[in-house]
Amino acid sequence: MFTGIVEEVGEVTAVEQLTDAARLTVRGPLVTSDAGHGDSIAVSGVCLTVVTVSGGEFTVDVVNETLQRSSLAKVAVGDAVNLERATPAGGRLGGHIMQGHVDGTGVFLSRDERGVTTFSLPPALSRYVVEKGSIAVDGVSLTVASVSEDRFSVALIPTTLEATTLGRREEGDFVNLEVDVVAKYVEKLTAPHMAANAHNV
Repeated sequence: MFTGIVEEVGEVTAVEQLTDAARLTVRGPLVTSDAGHGDSIAVSGVCLTVVTVSGGEFTVDVVNETLQRSSLAKVAVGDAVNLERATPAGGRLGGHIMQGHVDGTGVFLSRDERGVTTFSLPPALSRYVVEKGSIAVDGVSLTVASVSEDRFSVALIPTTLEATTLGRREEGDFVNLEVDVVAKYVEKLTAPHMAANAHNV
């Protein structure tokens, strides 16, 4: 589990294409300080399993399913990525409950002088996003300021702009989105009851 509080901005130092997968090497001195084989690190919001750790860098394998659902398919050497280690049991829940399972990608649309930033929202995800609810953008836990069918806005404080990759995003850049998992469970649990009530009307 993650909470969306980015610990450091890392750098992709190598990208190797494998059969139906890719192997990334990422520099992250802080997150590798206590990491080992099999540990989980979120890379721009994607939960990945550490394969090796050496000299402040770690390698991860990204399977085709993840490449298709996230912006990691377009990642290149030199790209900056948000990094967060898995939250330990009893740790502070500084953001919101996140799995690191990206639901889809959005596009950076605009940011005004107040830091209000707007992203596109895939139609299939819009029902899970509500005003003042939580959403993860590139692994950053954020509060939704406004939402419509095809876009949403968040208010980014200077610290978030400086301490994450979101301050470097430009118009047209893809970002990873993870909606609130609780909303998806609620939908699935209530769907049979809603269908039954509709049938009885």
